[in-house]
Amino acid sequence: MAEQINSNTLGSLLRELLKERSLSMRKFSEQTGIDTATISRIINGKRKATPQHLEKFADCLEVPLINLFEAAGYPIEQRQEESDSDIHTSVDAIQAFLKSSKVYDDEFSVANVEQKLESYGLYAQTEEGKNSILKDFDEKIKSVGSIGPFISKLKELYAKFASGKGTLFELTIIGSALLYFIIPVDVIPDYLFPIGYLDDAIAVQLTSKALLKN
Repeated sequence: MAEQINSNTLGSLLRELLKERSLSMRKFSEQTGIDTATISRIINGKRKATPQHLEKFADCLEVPLINLFEAAGYPIEQRQEESDSDIHTSVDAIQAFLKSSKVYDDEFSVANVEQKLESYGLYAQTEEGKNSILKDFDEKIKSVGSIGPFISKLKELYAKFASGKGTLFELTIIGSALLYFIIPVDVIPDYLFPIGYLDDAIAVQLTSKALLKN
């Protein structure tokens, strides 16, 4: 019974979000890569959404992932701090999923992502690093086969990097995020489907914040 109630809660939320954004079921299906029958069953409470579904929904609808996790009935431990709330709520959702997935045993943290970004930033300044970005980015985008704010932002960052227009700091920060996305073994390895790209989204958020502060 509880699962049915949570599914209906998620369904009501999705209906409201789709209406606000004037998105049809067909268009929503195209943008998320999830077939319309599956979306319809989730909205009508006949199927429980997986974390993979929720990640794609959040990306397409531009809402915090944690909101959808809660509506779907996944246990979330609320964080009290309000600073950097977008990143923290995303991390909360990721940690909750990792605990239930049992496919990733290490502790996930923003500090781990920041450490990786720092090392990739140094690599992005080398000719090898630059060539890796220019050569491998398009292929990695194709392999992900996803659209939405996360991928759109990466494409925007890549265009700026490829143009070479920007300060050394900006290009280094952007290069670090692009390498984080391209290199499959990061904080959460990309091959751990479907959670492998959750940390890449955090890396993009951190990069965007760093560029705004510059």
